[in-house]
Amino acid sequence: MELALNIYFIAMIAVSVYFFLMASLNIIEMRLNTSKPGFTTGDMVSVLIPARNEENNIKNCVNSLLNQTYQNYEILVIDDNSSDNTWQILESLAAENSRVRVFKGKPLPVDWYGKPYALQQLHEQALGDILLFTDADTIHSPTSVSWAVTNMKNTKADFISGYIGQVLLTFGEITTVPIMFLMTGFVIPMFLNRFIKLGYFSAAVGQYIVMKTKVFKDIGGYTDIRSKTTEDVYLSRYVKDLGYKTEFLDMTNQVRCRMYNGYAAGIHGIGKNIFDFLGKKTPLLMMIAFAILIFFVIPFPLMFFLVAAKNQFMYHCIAVNLLFTVTWLVMFLGRRINWLFTFFWPVMYVNLIGMVLWSWFRTVSGKGFEWKGRVVK
Repeated sequence: MELALNIYFIAMIAVSVYFFLMASLNIIEMRLNTSKPGFTTGDMVSVLIPARNEENNIKNCVNSLLNQTYQNYEILVIDDNSSDNTWQILESLAAENSRVRVFKGKPLPVDWYGKPYALQQLHEQALGDILLFTDADTIHSPTSVSWAVTNMKNTKADFISGYIGQVLLTFGEITTVPIMFLMTGFVIPMFLNRFIKLGYFSAAVGQYIVMKTKVFKDIGGYTDIRSKTTEDVYLSRYVKDLGYKTEFLDMTNQVRCRMYNGYAAGIHGIGKNIFDFLGKKTPLLMMIAFAILIFFVIPFPLMFFLVAAKNQFMYHCIAVNLLFTVTWLVMFLGRRINWLFTFFWPVMYVNLIGMVLWSWFRTVSGKGFEWKGRVVK
């Protein structure tokens, strides 16, 4: 028993140190390569927004994009077969400002998912040299478009994405939404993206993606990834694998979004992407679920048991939990999120296991996931 615990805590300390270093290095990498917005004119930018049942968000999103320091851009919004008042709001916005063009989406083909098809239709109408994909529930600073152009020029990238500012208002959101930071925060060494031409080292968040129009057309847009729920990640990997340059940067000051409203929405919204993100490989998913349980969930309650028993390994366990806490503190500070949310990390990992298993079950059972009135599998 003593030998097993000794091996376990050696492994745990190694894992916790690795994640601390990775989180710190990735934040430094993003900050060092991110430029402040500077350009106020230049290449034409087409801002593309898919909107499905977004009557509560779309007006604020478009209005924030109308107030930009950059001059040469257009805003294109597609009503993706909404059942609410989205289209009526879009017509009103277009009538009030000539920079805004709106379109009604075509019926969804059986072999496409909604968001990729909406964006594919939008790019066909775009006039810009640069495409800026963003979501209908985002709010943009006046320098958002300038930021896109400036960083495309300075990094000489073909594709840019990154973390925007996340608004977390409830306990449910605090303990679900930050899970999205795991891959680019702890797992993928982002600095290797500049040296290794493998799609694995590329990442994206669909709330804000900037891409050269020529590159998007050359790769066929979303055609080859038309039925992916994590279409943003697969797009970045696809672009990278085809030899183009991708960057993942810090844009937390440029755009903000309340991604999900409450606990259930957070579980559903993030959970539906997990199995798809892992390529729908059951052995890999189960291995990851087991690793999360052993390395991230168990150490926290185990610490209290060992302290109560005055076990010789209690200091090892305390050190591991402190390292995890400091790592999440670095993550939250790096994302400009309230540092007090750091202390909820044990709950996040419990939620993550639930999401992993739920994502797997909904997929293999054929039930799929209902999202904005559509079922995706």
